[in-house]
Amino acid sequence: MTTDPETPVAAPAIRPSLFAFAIFYGGMVCIAGVLGNKQVALGPLAVEAGIFAFLLLVITSSAVAELHGRTIANKLVVIGFVPLIVSLLLTLTVLAVPASPEMDPARLSAFETIMGGTPRIWLGGILAYGISTLLNVTIFTRLKREGGKLLWFRSAVASVLSQIVDTFIFIGVAFYGVFPIAELLAGQMLAKVVLSLLLVPPLIYLFVAIGRRLDRTPY
Repeated sequence: MTTDPETPVAAPAIRPSLFAFAIFYGGMVCIAGVLGNKQVALGPLAVEAGIFAFLLLVITSSAVAELHGRTIANKLVVIGFVPLIVSLLLTLTVLAVPASPEMDPARLSAFETIMGGTPRIWLGGILAYGISTLLNVTIFTRLKREGGKLLWFRSAVASVLSQIVDTFIFIGVAFYGVFPIAELLAGQMLAKVVLSLLLVPPLIYLFVAIGRRLDRTPY
């Protein structure tokens, strides 16, 4: 049996949950660095606000791994480099273009302060994103393969360990040699571990439930 070369071949359908999570993931990748310009106080803990977007990245990739497998989740993480790097290059381009003389100097200064950064900070962010999110998917799926049936436990362990690695990489690359980093490492690590334990377990159930609901919905 031959196939007519002019007959279009149907492309493999993408599951609605994967489509929705991929769009959401790309948005969180881009906004995490912007939010990181503010430090928030959570009781005695202080943490950069980008952690909230990053935890959503961890939760989303874990939900994709639960619903679609490790290979798809890893592809999602790798493709996440595209909006991350493009947004960085676009930011550098906008910073290099002369501002309008009509722009308020105070607003211009604030914009340049927030959006500017050093190459070490950008490099630290890119490395921390890639290594820690891939590690999260690896730990999450390994625990499942070894018989871990508790979704909340797998997601919490994977998130805590990946957040520790993320903190070491980012702070080490961005600030080592600039000033003593031991206190900053300890504080950030403690805050991220606490947030991982509090936020990730309930939200992973929510994301998986949303994904399953989307995949059951006829379109």
